[in-house]
Amino acid sequence: MDLTKRIGQRLRDARHEQKLSLSALSARTNALSKSRISNYEQGIRRMGLEEAHELSIALGTVTPTYLLCLDDRGPFSDQELALVDYFRGTDERGRETILALAASQAEFGPEPRDADEGGENVAD
Repeated sequence: MDLTKRIGQRLRDARHEQKLSLSALSARTNALSKSRISNYEQGIRRMGLEEAHELSIALGTVTPTYLLCLDDRGPFSDQELALVDYFRGTDERGRETILALAASQAEFGPEPRDADEGGENVAD
């Protein structure tokens, strides 16, 4: 599949994930018509950086780089979006704490769950 069609498919998938019609997504943007968004989705027309940015804001779950196939980390889960909100809503010390905790979890992985928490007991 060529790049323009892959970009369009990512946009369509993100819109469907949000259960938005073309009209509803268009209404969330400043200047993108539903026919223009449809053209992007069909791979008839490739969106530029500004349009990808505007659509990512309107969707709220993807980044412009994801829409443009420049990164494969897309759509954000509700938990990831909540984490970003918490991060943005705290002061510098809170941000440092959140980053340190995330780094330690990434380095060492999650702690094993007890059997009564729904996970398997590692000692068994």
